[in-house]
Amino acid sequence: MTLKKIQQQGTVFSLPFSSWEESLQQLMNGSGMLENIPTDQTILIKPNLVENLQPPVTVPVQLIAALVDYLQRHTSNPIIIGEGTGSKQYDTWHPFETLGYIRLAEEKGIQLVDLNEEPSRKRELVQCKRWPELYLPEMCYNCFLLSVPMLKVHTLAGVTLTMKNMMGLLPPAHYCDGTWKKSAFHHRIQESVADLNRYRTPDFTLLDATIGMAESHLWGRTCDPPVNILAAGFDPVSMDSYGAWLLGKEWREIGHK
Repeated sequence: MTLKKIQQQGTVFSLPFSSWEESLQQLMNGSGMLENIPTDQTILIKPNLVENLQPPVTVPVQLIAALVDYLQRHTSNPIIIGEGTGSKQYDTWHPFETLGYIRLAEEKGIQLVDLNEEPSRKRELVQCKRWPELYLPEMCYNCFLLSVPMLKVHTLAGVTLTMKNMMGLLPPAHYCDGTWKKSAFHHRIQESVADLNRYRTPDFTLLDATIGMAESHLWGRTCDPPVNILAAGFDPVSMDSYGAWLLGKEWREIGHK
């Protein structure tokens, strides 16, 4: 099992998947992530739990367990797992429960947070044309934000990887205008995702490309054969370009990059 360094705008580290523990340890050690985590910051792990659906639509709890174990062995930083699910039928605690995250948090002694309910702060960026002002959870500005997306096609955005994973931060009180909790961001979605990442982009990404969703982010066939890759990196544009390539997409045609 060989760790690859792929030079794009930033460096992407990837390797063939063998097991959650072994593959993740090699990937994290090779990426140098630990050296970039401030000792006084909470680590906020942001998985993709968009709805109460099993992997590979959502992040497998086994991957997050291996990540938490690794961080607890090598850092003393507080660790929080936070997500804001998109369904209007239930809150984030429902997928936390049914997908095994509540049990994980109890076993590891860490905190779970429903980002949909966190106190938010409004910021303004004049360079953003779609969202010149935006509300995001206060806590996301005071943490090391570690994004854990799945490798998935998206019917509107082309792909949903680490940049689009940031939509879980959006408070529904400000961005629910339709059938799901973040629906306002589906209008002019490419511009929306790009603007969102101008306000807050991940500090580090761990991409689960072990299987891959080949048609949609919520339904349809999986990649055949499975992609069988774990990848990581600090630059979200490079990570998403690499993910698009794994899905057979031309990254230059994905508007939010």
